[in-house]
Amino acid sequence: MPKLTIDGTEIEVEAGTSVLQACEQLGIEVPRFCYHERLSVAANCRMCLVEMERSPKPIASCSMPCADGMVIRTNTEQVQRARKGVMELILINHPLDCPICDQGGECDLQDQAVAYGFDRSRYTEEKRSVNDKDFGPLINAEMTRCIHCTRCIRFCEEIAGVSVLGAVGRGTHTEVTTYVGRTIDSELSGNLADVCPVGALTSKPYRFTARPWELRKTETIDVLDAVGSNIRVDTRGGEVMRVLPRLNEDVNEEWISDKTRFACDGLKRQRLDRPYVRRDGRLQPASWDEALAAVATRLAGVAGTRIAGLAGDLVDAEAMVALKDLLQALGSPNMDCRQDGARFDALERVGYLFNTTIAGIEQADAILLIGTNPRIEAPLVNARIRKRYREGGLKVGVIGPQLELTYSYDHLGSGPEVLTALAEGTHPFAAVLKAANRPMLILGAGVLARDDGPALQAAARQVAVTANLVRADWNGFNVLHLAAARVGGLDLGFLPQAGGRDTRGILEGAQAGEIEVVYLLGADEIDASRLGSAFVIYQGHHGDRGAHRADVVLPGAAYTEKNGTYVNTEGRVQRGRMAVFPVGEAREDWKILRALSERLGHRLPYDSLAQVRDRLAAVNPLFAGAENPASALWRPFGQSGVPGSEPFQPPFDTFYMTDPISRASLTMAKCIDAFVPSREGKTGTHG
Repeated sequence: MPKLTIDGTEIEVEAGTSVLQACEQLGIEVPRFCYHERLSVAANCRMCLVEMERSPKPIASCSMPCADGMVIRTNTEQVQRARKGVMELILINHPLDCPICDQGGECDLQDQAVAYGFDRSRYTEEKRSVNDKDFGPLINAEMTRCIHCTRCIRFCEEIAGVSVLGAVGRGTHTEVTTYVGRTIDSELSGNLADVCPVGALTSKPYRFTARPWELRKTETIDVLDAVGSNIRVDTRGGEVMRVLPRLNEDVNEEWISDKTRFACDGLKRQRLDRPYVRRDGRLQPASWDEALAAVATRLAGVAGTRIAGLAGDLVDAEAMVALKDLLQALGSPNMDCRQDGARFDALERVGYLFNTTIAGIEQADAILLIGTNPRIEAPLVNARIRKRYREGGLKVGVIGPQLELTYSYDHLGSGPEVLTALAEGTHPFAAVLKAANRPMLILGAGVLARDDGPALQAAARQVAVTANLVRADWNGFNVLHLAAARVGGLDLGFLPQAGGRDTRGILEGAQAGEIEVVYLLGADEIDASRLGSAFVIYQGHHGDRGAHRADVVLPGAAYTEKNGTYVNTEGRVQRGRMAVFPVGEAREDWKILRALSERLGHRLPYDSLAQVRDRLAAVNPLFAGAENPASALWRPFGQSGVPGSEPFQPPFDTFYMTDPISRASLTMAKCIDAFVPSREGKTGTHG
């Protein structure tokens, strides 16, 4: 390990550490534009110049590896002159756009110009200008502001895995642009606005809407997929203005998906802001007293076995435990949190978790994807796989349709017969898994939603056993869920109780007239036409599919409007926080259920959020733990059976509209128009 001296302080660092990184370890700030901790080193902005003893000129600290005996000085007169010279050159062609630039107030160039800029320009020639470019509906490109740091190019190539940006031209004619006029077609493209150190790439939907100093910032959790990305919600008044990533190395690092970032405008559209009761065949506005009274009147005298409840994909754990307690008080065993109709063994937690953890993907050397497309189901999981792939030595096999992934893979087949061969150890890829040091499989949620889901879960478990995926210090069996509420519901046991019906049974019972009342807690992904003549109570925040079929609508709060607990696909318990108040007369979901329980004569025993969370911990102690996923013991799970022969199919057609919020988003609609047709006929990269 080399030892060097920086500004008179001796430090020992790991081999391969750059001088800039060593300076950061000592708390010495070194300015930079092109350097980014998660991207390869370009060393082309020269802003990070420092003085090195015995060097005839300043060195670029980002690209110079530390060596024994180095003596570095970061604040000498020569260094100051060099940095001011670099800043002057950068600002020669930079337009004076700060008053109208969306990056103003959080711009690296602006901040560093304060320290190293000059109060006037010596440049008298005309500034260079670049024609406007169309990068699609998400990213606004003002490339006249570009300083050619190439962060955006490296992000697309290395993190997003799409070769869409590059530099063309030479010298003063150099431009960063897309190839042959393409838009930036990636599920992670919004992160370009974060990595750009100037205002060249900014968020197009957020453009000219707010200034950063006007916004109230709330740290919370994303619920539009099962990853549980850590986010910051910026609000002004009662409106969500934008969503930004929050650093969490174990979950999303510092990236978020485009749906997480840009679907927030759906929070302003098609909202349920007051109760409704169906009268004369139409939903009519009502007061809370009228709506709760209508529910109480209809439930009076109905046997518990003829009442059912379904929890949706965006529901917090507090609401689910309240609905479960209420249904049990009414004597109903009919409840399910798997509104996709999935049937699998949920008794053993290890059988439905992403046991390797998302960060654990970086340790894997063989991955089997079963009926899942992580690029659209969980872009941050896909980014982790690509990150591991770029390090080399990773073999990826895919069972299912041919995919357009961001890394090479072996297409093993499209149906369950391949999974059966792997479980028996007769398929060649079984030897690859068995020979790997840390092999893993990822079972898609769409597989479990099939009629033969239990048999496929058992077959996947047998693959884990046959290929030795589970060891003393490693569990390579993983399920990639799609819904933020799924694991929390399973952990709470929001499942059919003794003699109860699951989602399919509830729908069949409603069609047959055996289920009289169905409570939809944010459940919008079911086939509402199968509810027959049942009395439907819908509690949610958008006028989506469930609300259209409802007889009574109880307006709930969206994820940005309440304090809620969510469990991501790896079993990590996380807390979302209220950023704005619910719209209109909407209320937090557990409070609605608490008020309804009193009307029904079965008062729930909690009056505060703290008491509800005590109830969560009583149902499952995992909800009282820290935000680290608790590992599950490897035990037998799954139901024996013969899988069907139908090939695996993706659970949804498009990444951009998968839930009530994104379906209400105008930005996501623009993405459908811009990006989805461009993928027709593409089969991806495979071996």
